[in-house]
This record gives sequence, C-alpha cells and structure tokens, in this order.
Amino acid sequence: MARKILRIKMDDLSYKYEEVPSKWAKWGGRGLTSNIVAEEVDPTCHPLGPNNKLVIAPGWVSGTPAAPSSGRTSFGGKSPLTGGIKESNSGGTSSQKIAKLGLAAIILEGMPKDSKWYVLVITKDGVKFEEANDLLGKGMYEVDEILWKKYPNKPAIIGIGMVGEKKLSNAGISVNDPENKPGRYAGRGGLGAVMGARGVKAIVVDDTGGPGVEIANMDLFKTGRKKLTDAITSHDLTKPGGGLNSYGTNVLMNIINEAGGLPTRNFSAGYFEGASKISGEMIAETVEKRGGGMTGHGCHTGCIIKCSNIYPDEDGNDLVSPVEYETAMSLGSNCGIDDLDYIAKMTYQCDDLGLDTIEAGNTIAVYMDSGALEFGDKEGALSLFDEIRQMTPLGRILGQGVKATAEAFGVFRVPTIKGQSMPAYEPRAIKGIGVTYATTPMGADHTAGYTIAPEIAGVGGKVDPLSDEGKSELSLTFQAATAFIDSTGYCLFIAFPILDIPEGWAGMAESVAGVTGQSITGDDVISIGKEILKVERDFNTRAGFTAADDRPPEFMRYEKLPPHNEVWTVSDKALDEVFAWVNS
Repeated sequence: MARKILRIKMDDLSYKYEEVPSKWAKWGGRGLTSNIVAEEVDPTCHPLGPNNKLVIAPGWVSGTPAAPSSGRTSFGGKSPLTGGIKESNSGGTSSQKIAKLGLAAIILEGMPKDSKWYVLVITKDGVKFEEANDLLGKGMYEVDEILWKKYPNKPAIIGIGMVGEKKLSNAGISVNDPENKPGRYAGRGGLGAVMGARGVKAIVVDDTGGPGVEIANMDLFKTGRKKLTDAITSHDLTKPGGGLNSYGTNVLMNIINEAGGLPTRNFSAGYFEGASKISGEMIAETVEKRGGGMTGHGCHTGCIIKCSNIYPDEDGNDLVSPVEYETAMSLGSNCGIDDLDYIAKMTYQCDDLGLDTIEAGNTIAVYMDSGALEFGDKEGALSLFDEIRQMTPLGRILGQGVKATAEAFGVFRVPTIKGQSMPAYEPRAIKGIGVTYATTPMGADHTAGYTIAPEIAGVGGKVDPLSDEGKSELSLTFQAATAFIDSTGYCLFIAFPILDIPEGWAGMAESVAGVTGQSITGDDVISIGKEILKVERDFNTRAGFTAADDRPPEFMRYEKLPPHNEVWTVSDKALDEVFAWVNS
C-alpha cells in the first residue's frame, strides 16, 4: 500500500485520504512538513488564523521493523513565536503508529464554525470527531489517563494543555511515552497554539490492524539498519552504559559548565556554581539513593540509546519524565536554581500545562532579571506556574514566552533570535552554535545544527569553540545533515556515532534508500538536507524576514561573558555567508 496523506478539515468536520503527489513523494518527516507548509500556507498569514495549518509527519523509517531509535515525529506550521516556518520534533509513541497506518502525513486545517473543541480519533477505518468539552481545562497528565481508559489499545495521544487552549505563544504539543506520560514534547515554536486554533484538544492514533510500512528493498534496509545499529551500540556516547544511557542528556551539564558556556542568570554568565547539584550524575545518584525512578529510559519503542530518565520524589515515587539538560539549564542555572527537586516539579508543571520547558525557564529568568523575583528563588519560581494555570494577567504574559515578558517588564537582556529563546549553549562561548541560532530558519534552536558535537564533544573532529574561524561552513553542514536526519524519523543523537563511524553514516542512508526505493547514499545526505533548508529559507523570505533577522541579541556584542569574558565576535558578513548559496 502506498503512503497516503490524511487531510482533516475542521471547518466542516470532514476528512479525506489523498495520494502523495509526485512533488512530495520523496519526503518524510521534516522534509515533508516543510514542503507542505511552504506550498499550502500563506507566509504572511496570522499563525492563529484560519489560513495556517498543522502538519504532522513520521519519518521515512518510522514504523519499520527494528530501525534503531526511529520514533521521532515532525510537526510543522507557521510559528506564533517566530512568525516563520517551524518544524518541531518529538519522541513518544506517535510516529510509529501514524506510519503503521500507512500515512505519510496528517494535515490539520480550518477552524470549527461552532467554536467547539474536539478529540480526533484516527484508526485504520478513518477519523471520528468527538466533542472534547469534558477535557477542556485539564492538564495533559489527566487527559492521557482519560483517553487511555476510553481507548484500550494503548494509542498514541497527541495533545495540548491549557496554554494551547488559550493559544499562547509558548504552547507545545505533547506526545505520550510508552508509559502514557505526557513528557515528550514538540515544544518549540508555539505549535500547540496552532493546534488549539484548529479546535483540537487531542488526537488519538490507534494503529491496530494498520497496513504497516511498505519497504521497497528489504535486503538493503536490513544492511543499512545493521550498520547504523552497530555504530550506535559501539560509540562511547550512545552505547549501552555509555554517557547518554547512564546520565541522559544532562550528562552535558558539568561539561558545558566547565567549558564556560552554561547560560546562567538570564545569560549573564557562562558558569554556574551549582551545576553539579543539577547534573545528570546527580540525577543518577538521586535515583539510586531514593530507590525509585530510573535512568536509561526509552521515550519510544525501539529506542536503543535510551537517554531519557524518570525522576523520583523523596519517597521514591515517579515524579516526572524526563528532566533533560535543556530543562535543567532553563529552569535551573538560568534562574540561579540548584535544586533538582524544584526543577523536576517545575518540569511537571510544564508538561501538564503544555509549555516548552526551554522557553518557560528562560521566561522566568527574564522575569527575575526585571527584579520582580530574586534569582535563585525556587519557591517563587514554582508559584509562577499557578499564575499560568489560573490564566491571570501575569500568567498570560509568562505563557507568551521570553520576548513578550521582556517587553512587559522592561528587560533589555533578551536572549532570543527570531522571537525564540536560546537553548542551553551560550553563543559567546561556543561560536558555532551561535551561528546556527542566528541563521537557522527555525529561530534560536540547538537541534537545527548541533555544532556542539565537534566544538565540545570532539565528535567528528575537535573544533575550538571560542574561535570564529570556519563556523559558517560548520553550521551549514550541520544544519543540512540535521534537516536530513529530521526527515528520517531517527533520533538526532544518532549524529554522534555516524559522525565518528563512516559505516554508520552510510547505514543511515542505506536504510532510508531501502524503505523508500530512492537512490540515496551517504554522499547525498548534505545535498538533500540543503534542499529542505532552501524551502524553509524561502518561506521566511516571503514572510518578510531579512538578513537583520539572522543576528544575535545586541547585548551579546558588548556584554562580556564570564568566565572567558568573551563577546559575540562572528561578523555579520560571516552570518550572511551561511545561506548565500540559496540565491546564488
């Protein structure tokens, strides 16, 4: 069975299956979401209006047998936060189930004429539109529990919390994990507000009896799958018992802190004296001490890296999953908070309310920088989530993210690019990731071109993070490779082994070729990735973006960042060179 596109129209509560047109047939994941958005969404439309769309697509290899760590879902649309094109990527249960239903993508469009809210139930037999009045105002923990009781086949639950219902710009989209917890998020860019504007509280995906994924060349797929699996299971960062498996993404906390690149107290320093107290090592120690929770947790079926964790409360009961490095930075060091329990409690609130943890923590840091709250005030920080839950005027401002909060409270140190706040790597101390932040079509986003691999981890060769030299080329290469990986359905962390192990790089490409029947080798990865980037860049140009949008915040050009006392020194010319090829 050839893949289909499922188009769901919320204005008349109808749906139809469409053949994938030839112009989109080669794409999966991010490549498909970005191509559909670029063609079907007016770049000048209001992100919350009737002309925006939410596109959901599994990757090329998602849903195939034993493809390692291949459960990533791409969500695409015009971002309420950046005003540009957005692909936000999540783990959890959705990608494999959507793919097993034979779907290349789900396009959610229109707005209900009756202003009602709905749950969409997608099965092999079609789509049911069920009213969701009983779910309104409920957090994602309760929503996931209710829907799993109502639909017994352990379906994927894609949903929005109260922040998405109110269409605030920091609304993420939750995907449940295999234990039915809502902590897997397509968090960045405010796409939860786009889903809310369609009147959809949740999407239930039950793949029971689905046709599965058609594989064009099984032998080639198996050959590529084995090469990639061998690379993942032999690399120090991704193998069983390796850095990510043992300590999760938060293994980076101490490493980035020692490099002087850990955002601290609203990006005013690159070193946090309490970093060790909120590190991945401390999470592992807490799990062992309290006799509950776990490290080495998989966010989706078939993950072999297992970098997630379940953080326990003081009694050893599961509190939240996961506490990631980005989360521990934004809610921890960037707020001057060195208490893992409070970071975990705030993470729970984010997951329940439907907030991106990066934007939420950085928003609190900006609020603290205004003098409204002291840096390090963990009780005060936690209480702010009550304001958001109650949708007070303050809560609504905080729910709009960093830029809106800075404007409301008169803060000039605003760590955003294209309206989206920066993740957990200080660009003054790690210049390549700063180039990615500045130039990616996605707004400040580390996953768009993860130069941390060579700049900090020495993966794929060691690069001096403080040097400006060659960072334009480095960032572009990583942005292109990432666009390809985001289209596969594989986790971005396969980048670590495939950059060091050539057979893994080749295996990734061969597995895609085996599924799709396309002639793809490792030599094609960068060029295919650049095709995606060009489409995204063109959308933003048509939306009104200029070179001025590819710039870091002004304060980073003159405020020296301790401990290296570095400022942003990469020239505007070098930033413009990253995408000069698009119009050449």
